[in-house]
Amino acid sequence: MLRFRLTLIAITLLFLGTGCASEYQKVLKSTDFELKYTKAQEYYNKGDYYRAIPLFEELMPLYKGQSSKIEKLYYYYAYCHYGQKDYLMASFYFKNFVDYYPRSVYAEDAQFMMGYCYYKMSPRTSLDQNYSQKAIESLQLFANAYPYSDKLERVNQLIDQMRLKMEAKAFESAELYYRMRSYKAAGIAFKNLLQQYPDTPRAEEIGFLILRSNFLLAEKSIETKQEERYSNTLAEYYAFIDKYPTSKYGRDAERIYDASRNMLQKLKDQ
Repeated sequence: MLRFRLTLIAITLLFLGTGCASEYQKVLKSTDFELKYTKAQEYYNKGDYYRAIPLFEELMPLYKGQSSKIEKLYYYYAYCHYGQKDYLMASFYFKNFVDYYPRSVYAEDAQFMMGYCYYKMSPRTSLDQNYSQKAIESLQLFANAYPYSDKLERVNQLIDQMRLKMEAKAFESAELYYRMRSYKAAGIAFKNLLQQYPDTPRAEEIGFLILRSNFLLAEKSIETKQEERYSNTLAEYYAFIDKYPTSKYGRDAERIYDASRNMLQKLKDQ
């Protein structure tokens, strides 16, 4: 009995699907463009972007001279790609919409969505953060263009998230140099990180890693370069202690300082 009911349901769904497909084919072949316009919006509102996209693509050239309709068609078309999670194409069409219709009632939302699509494409921190940077730039453009928008708080939150992700990526990259014992590259990378993100909550840790990278670089250097590099280490020590006099890394910093001074004295005695 249960098997019979399941079979009956499957057959019913098959007929319904066939009927829907048949209806859609009739809409596609129809020369009634107002019908297509109505059905395209209907499919769009139902979230059936797969069916809506071909209709929008056919209608957009036909309604090119009718500003109110073409704007809406192009706007919905961009959202169809977003609805299909094709964020790259969606961002492209939202950007085009803003370029073509900067005074449209939909322009503000399209400008926001362009940046939001880049945000959606932003990968985990271990991967390239190109889309995170694009999201920041695009959302910043939105903030500049619409300083009184009700989306502004959300925009600032998204920008902060992207900056944190890019900061984490920069730290991971610098830390990788450090773990690979490429201390010169590590020191430069950590310094660049502090310059780019001076308000980072890891500033103290990064400052100490700059100091330690300089010290380890001096240790592994050839003798002719050691004096200069140990002197650089002392300079980094003074800068670190001046900024963080009660640092939790204070004892380790003192050891680096003492070792660097002793090595400089030995080099001078030689």
